Amino acid sequence: MNTKKITHSVHFVEIDAHNAGQRIDNFLFNRLKSVPKGHIYKIIRKGEVRVNKGRIKQTYKLQFGDQVRIPPITLSEKKSLPAPGRSLLALLEQSILYEDKGLLAINKPSGVAVHGGSGVSYGIIEALRALRPEQKFLELIHRLDKDTSGCLLIAKKRSVLTGIQDLLRERKTDKRYLALVCGKTAFKNKKVTAPLLREALKSGERFVRVDRQGKESTSFFTVIEQYSDASLMEVKILTGRTHQIRVHAQYLGHSVAGDSKYGNFACNQRMKARGLKRLFLHSSQISFKYPETGQNMTIEAPLSDELENFLDTLNK
Repeated sequence: MNTKKITHSVHFVEIDAHNAGQRIDNFLFNRLKSVPKGHIYKIIRKGEVRVNKGRIKQTYKLQFGDQVRIPPITLSEKKSLPAPGRSLLALLEQSILYEDKGLLAINKPSGVAVHGGSGVSYGIIEALRALRPEQKFLELIHRLDKDTSGCLLIAKKRSVLTGIQDLLRERKTDKRYLALVCGKTAFKNKKVTAPLLREALKSGERFVRVDRQGKESTSFFTVIEQYSDASLMEVKILTGRTHQIRVHAQYLGHSVAGDSKYGNFACNQRMKARGLKRLFLHSSQISFKYPETGQNMTIEAPLSDELENFLDTLNK
């Protein structure tokens, strides 16, 4: 069977202020979206990608005015991915919490991945690009698990992307979540510093557990309200490890309600019978000093009607 080929011819790009400061590999990932990352690393390593006529390493940071040579690349054409559905696009449009020239914040719906991959044709970022085709730059500043809802930040300018990511790395942001956990807790406030180790199962699924060899992780749990067999918590995290809140909650003996991976089966069944159809974990707010203005900013994401109504059933 003949395979249709697409060819990227050799061309030169002059780096503008928009792309200055970016690593060469990340620049090529964004520019050559149909090219596998392994192939991009290969052409850098072989010296086929050149900057100002010289060889560079994948870690090279582009400077304003640099001349980048991108070699010809021939690849088999892939089937085009289906476009995000209109219902998702409409939902995202309604979920915008804040927007300016450099930053977009949305109240991410539960059940939607932040990006495509691993069997998912598209995620939040692909849907936003379809929603804003005129926007040349849209990149995730951070991530949320597929089943977690709430405040998600997307950069519309590279300076905002790197600026807020620096704040996250330096722990100069305040990130808070709402989590409904199983059982009435014996504490009102609890600091958890259990180190977390991430593993990949044979199936490729990610799994995290408390382990001395893991990365240091810190979460603060504060009880907001207690019910007959559950507690609503505000959780502040200093580190952003994979599945951190869910594993720390399990470590406390009070798993997050609706958590099929780290949760309590009996509790999940009770909550499901009462109407909970998802993981009850929500990124409620994030505060930081906005790099563009130097102003302190707090973005809040309200709970969905679904979760609010479920809490009402617990009150009854």
